[in-house]
Amino acid sequence: MRENKRTDMNNQDTRPAPRARLIPRLLAATLAFAASAFLYVPAQAETTAAAPQNNQPASLPTPVPQVAMPVPGAPVLSARSYVLLDANTGQIIVQKNADEPVPPASITKLMTSYLVFSALKSGNIHMDDMVTISKKAWEMQGSKMFIEVGKQVSVKNLLMGMIVQSGNDAATALAEYVGGNEQSFVSLMNATAKKLGMTKTHYEDPTGWPSDGHVMSARDISTLFNALVKHFPTYYHEFFRQKEFTWNGIKQYNREKLLFRDNWVDGGKTGHTEEAGFCLATSGQQNGMRLIAVVLGTESDDARNNEAEALLNYGFRFYENIPVRQAKQVLATPDVFKGAADQVPVGLDKDLVVLVTKDQAKNLSVSMTINPKLIAPLAVDQPVGKLEVKSGDKLIAERNVVALNAVPEGGFFKRMVDTARLWFK
Repeated sequence: MRENKRTDMNNQDTRPAPRARLIPRLLAATLAFAASAFLYVPAQAETTAAAPQNNQPASLPTPVPQVAMPVPGAPVLSARSYVLLDANTGQIIVQKNADEPVPPASITKLMTSYLVFSALKSGNIHMDDMVTISKKAWEMQGSKMFIEVGKQVSVKNLLMGMIVQSGNDAATALAEYVGGNEQSFVSLMNATAKKLGMTKTHYEDPTGWPSDGHVMSARDISTLFNALVKHFPTYYHEFFRQKEFTWNGIKQYNREKLLFRDNWVDGGKTGHTEEAGFCLATSGQQNGMRLIAVVLGTESDDARNNEAEALLNYGFRFYENIPVRQAKQVLATPDVFKGAADQVPVGLDKDLVVLVTKDQAKNLSVSMTINPKLIAPLAVDQPVGKLEVKSGDKLIAERNVVALNAVPEGGFFKRMVDTARLWFK
């Protein structure tokens, strides 16, 4: 009996404890569950251009081409330098000597306007503020608003005098009021030019009065004009489209003659000195497309108007903007592994508008590629794929597709299951 008892005890010692037997069974069950879960996960499409349905991105509506003919060569102008800029994309359509620093004359007042508008928008000054006219402002030569020393003039009227009448006296008075003194204002002009990426610009006064070191390039002027319209659209339309202004009993007409010739032109700034020649920066809109034309160093008032108009007509005739996708529009909801959420909405962080010739527009297509193994954590705006816009085989634009929501890391069990799923993917 004692021997049998010892035998039973020996047999009992060689068997695993109940908890030890449970661990391998649990692991096997987990792996089996993960494998079965993987088998029922639909595969994520990597490239698609289908309409928005489930996880598929939206397709680009087929535009109706306005012109089927190929685009002819750009007009050749006599201006020393010029640029035609598409405002929506920032792309230059036509250019000659775009980065050559040259005297800009009164086109300088675009920057003076930009800084006054900025001060108005921030609340540092107000339209009805009364500015006392200094002796220096009153003594300014060249084009004038005809303000009087010691008198008070509102900021609004000074803006009209500077923009419509190109008054050097008004520009100086505004610079002194906004900057405290003219030199401080000029420092602000140069700092703002640098901030806007205007690499070929240096200012020495707020008016554009001739000075050896006072220069801008055609590209920089188009950049500044675009920023002024985008950052201060209400002020731009209020002042730059005005055709005349009367002050002190003297009516003066806007020197921007295209305002009187083309109803789609909505603003511009002229300039003229002996060194600069006749200059013009102007802008207009057609069918939601804004173009900015800059011509510098022409020989006459008529030449600058005709050449700027030729650039604008060329751009509107043969090019167009196509809106492709809006910022934050959900283009797909791909799967996410090891995350607190199983899927994430993806799209673009900025609106995508492309510039195309009108014959390219008829063949426009959009495709999107998403990383098939997105692993949490994911941050907002983290790139997860690419979106391409093509016309036929020609690549027109490429943008990052980004996560529109953050996806934090999931729990231990979720990470373990998704690790197994990734083995089979």
